[in-house]
Amino acid sequence: MTLALIFPGQGSQYVGMAGSLRDSEPAAADVFALADETLGFSLSGLMLNGPADELTATRNAQPALLTHSVAALRVLGDRAGPPALAAGHSLGEFSAHVAAGTLSFQDALRAVRLRGELMFATGQARAGTMAALLGLGDDAVREVCARVTAGVCVPANFNSAGQVVVSGDLAGVEELLGLAREAGARRAVRLNVSGAFHSPLMEPAAEGLHAFLNEIDFADPAFPVISNATAELVTTGTEARNLLVRQLTSPVRWAESVGVMTSAGVDRFIELGPGRVLSTLNRRNAKGISSIPLGETEDFNALEG
Repeated sequence: MTLALIFPGQGSQYVGMAGSLRDSEPAAADVFALADETLGFSLSGLMLNGPADELTATRNAQPALLTHSVAALRVLGDRAGPPALAAGHSLGEFSAHVAAGTLSFQDALRAVRLRGELMFATGQARAGTMAALLGLGDDAVREVCARVTAGVCVPANFNSAGQVVVSGDLAGVEELLGLAREAGARRAVRLNVSGAFHSPLMEPAAEGLHAFLNEIDFADPAFPVISNATAELVTTGTEARNLLVRQLTSPVRWAESVGVMTSAGVDRFIELGPGRVLSTLNRRNAKGISSIPLGETEDFNALEG
């Protein structure tokens, strides 16, 4: 079987995340301890006990998601065999590169903590938001975004056929909601986010992240990681560094990324981290192909059963 590892992004966090893994798996407990030591505060306590609004804050949600994904990765070990490819949705692309050995967990943790802080600060400096659209194709969304005149609005996440997220300033997204409904969207709703992620409005955050990533070591990945920004295989550390920055201002080409993996012969996906968002999307993106979410102890017990 040809295995791909996939890693979730922001929005999948929840209070209590990875708690059963920490309690039952020493490898996971070690990851939690290293995260707390690296960041200098009890990220593990926030993950396990909340409060929810603090955990959801971008600066905390991103390192929490990375930590949960890496804990699950360490618990998985080599039980599923060697992966051929990996990919992650937005923040999850950092998790994928940790899995591939492109950068260390500690460096990735510092990077995503800063990434979250920069994204929030950029959103505060210029207010932005995002909206989910259901029932419009990719080209239809692009066309509707191009008709916006009140502000900025661009496609941000191409998640699956008929499920696209857009991003922009408040006036642009508000106009887009009306245009999308007129164009036949079944649903068009604003999301509760702190900025216009994956849009040109994130350029200040991209500049700050670029400066940080230039100071840490990137190795060539042990297996290719699919870039969110290009939906192409990343095989060098230099590419990885540049594309992780570019990702902040580019749409997440997720459905296309999964298509690249299935075209390469992947016939089994394992989603490592909280929830099962990506496995659910795979019902459309990778029809008929096994996609197994592994985030808590009971998931691993079912895998072994």
